[in-house]
Amino acid sequence: MTAAIEKKPDEVPPASVEAEEDVEDGEEEDAPETQSAGGEGKKKKKKRKPKKKKAEQTEPPTIGLSKLFPSGVFPEGELQEYKNDNAYRTTSEEKRYDERMAMEDPEVTYNSIRRAAEVHRQVRKYARKVIRPGMRMIDIAETIENGTRALVEENGLESGIGFPTGLSLNHCAAHYSPNPGDTLVLGEKDVLKVDFGVHVKGRIVDSAFTLSFDPTYDKLLEAVKAATDTGVREAGIDVRLGELAGYIQETMESYEVEVNGKTLPVKPIENLSGHSINPYQIHGGKSVLLVKNDDQTKMEEGEYFAIETFGSTGRGKVIEQGECSHYARIVDAPHVPLRLTSAKSLLKSINKNFGTLPWCRRYLERAGESKYLLALNHLVAQGIVQDYPPLCDVRGSMTAQFEHTILLRPTRKEVVSRGEDY
Repeated sequence: MTAAIEKKPDEVPPASVEAEEDVEDGEEEDAPETQSAGGEGKKKKKKRKPKKKKAEQTEPPTIGLSKLFPSGVFPEGELQEYKNDNAYRTTSEEKRYDERMAMEDPEVTYNSIRRAAEVHRQVRKYARKVIRPGMRMIDIAETIENGTRALVEENGLESGIGFPTGLSLNHCAAHYSPNPGDTLVLGEKDVLKVDFGVHVKGRIVDSAFTLSFDPTYDKLLEAVKAATDTGVREAGIDVRLGELAGYIQETMESYEVEVNGKTLPVKPIENLSGHSINPYQIHGGKSVLLVKNDDQTKMEEGEYFAIETFGSTGRGKVIEQGECSHYARIVDAPHVPLRLTSAKSLLKSINKNFGTLPWCRRYLERAGESKYLLALNHLVAQGIVQDYPPLCDVRGSMTAQFEHTILLRPTRKEVVSRGEDY
């Protein structure tokens, strides 16, 4: 989810994962000798034991990960070693010890983020296969959300959807999700950003990709994917956020797109950014802008970051535009006496169902709320809930997005959301 500004890998997890389980090897074994009528001893062969059938994910995905990974251990993401002054970390005994201790601490363990990431990979594999022009946006959103809820085995605030499914189209770069009653349909010429999140115990995987069904904008998608990969590669402990933005900008601006015989530069969107991620808090306080700046803030050991980049054929700047769908309770919201009984009731429902995780109007209705708009607007006006309207560049332009979640482990960087697709 976007922040708007105010292998040396051990193994990249496969796109289709089969259950871990001990399977009988099926070899024939010798039984004790038996005496035949002629007095000769013969060995009786045991019948070959049939192998257990491995559990596989369905289409659409419906099988929870606990059934596919009964050991409770989930795949690591892509591993990248730190550079320069932090290169020593890869082989440091002290840092390896720190990681072992982290895995044993249920509050810090990397297993939660890896479980969320595996859900993301499996759900998006199916989504990328079935999303086609002619589908209603609301059906696309529910396909992704139903898969996420099933695979993460949604359980209150323990595990579930990390934030509303973003399905922003064309010049709209971020924060559009269909509201109840939305009839918008995906078109042949549309450029679709698919941005969705999964959380386990508040550890949120935030990852996004762009789909286009017309080759005109292939170079735009290529530019943004390359810029995100640059950001992931250059990120690391002690890296300054302003310098990291410069690497992203340089990559993005090296691309051009030809549209109707006219060559357009690919511009990074200057007022969108990646961000740090805290438990149950999608925007953790640090921002990774997409244009070089003087921010001297450093990335630190143990932090999670969403490295996301946006490119545009327009002006490279977004404004709030259109009907709002995304909301979140403000983490440090002031205690305000609420006059409206309906606002008190709605806030209670928000606290129970979402806490500080973002949500959308469809999720409110799924939780049983109705006729809530007056109360919702009151909570926004009182500074208790933040609204996140769609963020759009100039109409007629096209925007693209790619995003990964990274974890700055003591010994190396883990790109937890990496998959075979991007």
